[in-house]
Amino acid sequence: MKVFLTILGGLILAAGGAAIWYVTTQTSIPKLELPEGASVTEHISEVDGWFEQLYQKDKFNGAVLIVKNGTPLLAKGYGYTDHTKTEKITPKSSFRLASVSKQFTATGIMILKEQGKLEYDDLVTKFIPNFPYKDVSIRHLLNHTSGFPDSYMGLAENSKDNIPVLTNEIAIQLVIENAAPAYAAPNVEYAYSNTGYILLAYLIEVISQQSFEAFMQESLFDPMGMKNSRVWNLVSKDKTFANKTWSFTKSKGKVTELKPTFIDGVAGDGSVFSSIEDFLIWDDFWYGNSIISNESIQEAFKAPILSSGQPSNYGFGWGLPSNSVVSHNGSWLGARTAIVRNMDKKICIVLLDNSTNRHIGEIMDQLNSLN
Repeated sequence: MKVFLTILGGLILAAGGAAIWYVTTQTSIPKLELPEGASVTEHISEVDGWFEQLYQKDKFNGAVLIVKNGTPLLAKGYGYTDHTKTEKITPKSSFRLASVSKQFTATGIMILKEQGKLEYDDLVTKFIPNFPYKDVSIRHLLNHTSGFPDSYMGLAENSKDNIPVLTNEIAIQLVIENAAPAYAAPNVEYAYSNTGYILLAYLIEVISQQSFEAFMQESLFDPMGMKNSRVWNLVSKDKTFANKTWSFTKSKGKVTELKPTFIDGVAGDGSVFSSIEDFLIWDDFWYGNSIISNESIQEAFKAPILSSGQPSNYGFGWGLPSNSVVSHNGSWLGARTAIVRNMDKKICIVLLDNSTNRHIGEIMDQLNSLN
């Protein structure tokens, strides 16, 4: 069973507002070697042992999901939920998804479209009249083709003495008040934008008259039975929640907790937490569900056509490396996450790590060798 096309070498990982490329040419982790002629069950057993080895060598601390035709072949945790190493990771452990959150934010927009409360080609100014980039539509935000600067983190850092906790409303107000010139007209080029996705979450709040957290819980996570998925950040009422993992890093043998900063009150570009148990539901969601139509699903995976006539490779919260493969990566605090779905073969791989792992890209690449 050939699991994946080799595609991760060209996927971007969003972190701190910048595009960071996974390096997949390293050989810094043990090689995954699978015996020829063995059964799928035997191969998965080898993969399981490989992840145990990665954990023992401090190369992985997280959870893995491998799905084929809706059936989990491997759904397991390796390591611990936080720096204290007191609670082991399980399939129910809920991880910070970082930029993998964007596909959930985009789904929130699609739900509002299904409810008749917006159109993808509505201008942002329809809902935020003083938004300075007048020709930018919701579709441009979803596709990262808005043409305005990805500026919210820098603006927040410059104003941090006056901002105890950054929220989407405050961040968007900073963008409005400090509007730098657009670098391109909308739909001229693709440029990954965290600011665009917090604006989408803010639009969800404006249109639904709910917090982004409440809307996503009531409109998506609860109806889908995703019991370990939620939006959580510094403006959440709960200081923690059941099965939550915490970020940490290890340097020179010392393990240190990584705590959120004042920026971590925003949502949309990140802030969703989920478990591999829930990602089994999430993978199945995209083959048809009762919340959004099949037409919306197809729209999410449609390659945008830029003004030049050339296609771009980012849909609604998903990278589109090929016609049948969709994917996304994420990095924030200690979270290192990746999801890749081959929709023709109905295969999905999810990696969730909370230990500032530098090897996620290489790990995913090696999983491509599974036969």
